[in-house]
Amino acid sequence: MGGSLLLSDRRTFLAGAAALGLAACGGAGKGARTKLVLGDQVHLLQSKAEAAGTLKDLAYDIEWANFVGAAPLLEALNAGAVDTAPAGDLPVVLAAAAGAPLKIVAASVSSTRDIAIIVPPGSPIRTVADLAGHRVIVSSARGSISHYLLLEALKEAKVDRKAVDIGFMLPNDAAAAFAAGRIEVWATFGTYQLAAEQRGARVLRDGQGINTGLLLIAASQAALDDTAKREALTNMLGRFRAAGQWAQSHSEAYAGVFAKATGVDPKLAKLIVDRQSSVLVAPDAAVITPLQRVVDRFHADGELPVHVDVARIVDASVFPA
Repeated sequence: MGGSLLLSDRRTFLAGAAALGLAACGGAGKGARTKLVLGDQVHLLQSKAEAAGTLKDLAYDIEWANFVGAAPLLEALNAGAVDTAPAGDLPVVLAAAAGAPLKIVAASVSSTRDIAIIVPPGSPIRTVADLAGHRVIVSSARGSISHYLLLEALKEAKVDRKAVDIGFMLPNDAAAAFAAGRIEVWATFGTYQLAAEQRGARVLRDGQGINTGLLLIAASQAALDDTAKREALTNMLGRFRAAGQWAQSHSEAYAGVFAKATGVDPKLAKLIVDRQSSVLVAPDAAVITPLQRVVDRFHADGELPVHVDVARIVDASVFPA
């Protein structure tokens, strides 16, 4: 694994950053408004906040930067192109382990059914135990939540991981390949998983009992060290929390907004909203303890190059009271 950031897909990030016109953001000059560049995946945070109306009357400016997976998003955070990055538990930890200057500032817990190993309809593969001798594509990169699910599911089924050919693809590329019949087994998550299931894909094993379901929001250390940005981030986290509360009680309305924002079928949008309906919380012991357990297992498996003390990469003081 080359580069300064574990999990990185540097070419994907550079292309995406160029398309978005992103640049590293410093603090605001005297008299200028502070600006936060908010990373997002599949427009989930943005669509929820806009649907809930929680982005009104901001005392600072925001810019959204949407990415297709955790790997390029965390690369952008490491490069200073975004101030925040929402991602699954292990990708954030792996980025920190590789030296990315970040802190976990918030978390939420979604259904662990939102991560799964799937096969096309009609596949002769019926169980995880049948994966020996087959190729499994993982999204989005080594160290993703889907990678962890696959490794733990193989142990559970008593299948030697060396008996499985594991490859990695960003989820949008893998989705197209899976739909075209070029992938026989896919470990994926979220919108990509549900869309495939709607087209008949069958779940071999989901994340229940294996994954934490944690979505973390990481902030760059540069943003946290900037007093104005830090204050703006605390305010924005409060707005994200309010948006999550609104979405839970207005799931139909939120699903409609999400469908328009992403272009997915309204029925699929409702399934996504129901499965990923969660409220932002502070990264306290209830977050740190299960995350540390996953980190310890991943390190013991040799997938995490250095052991990480999760508490040392958390800054709970940014979360609004």
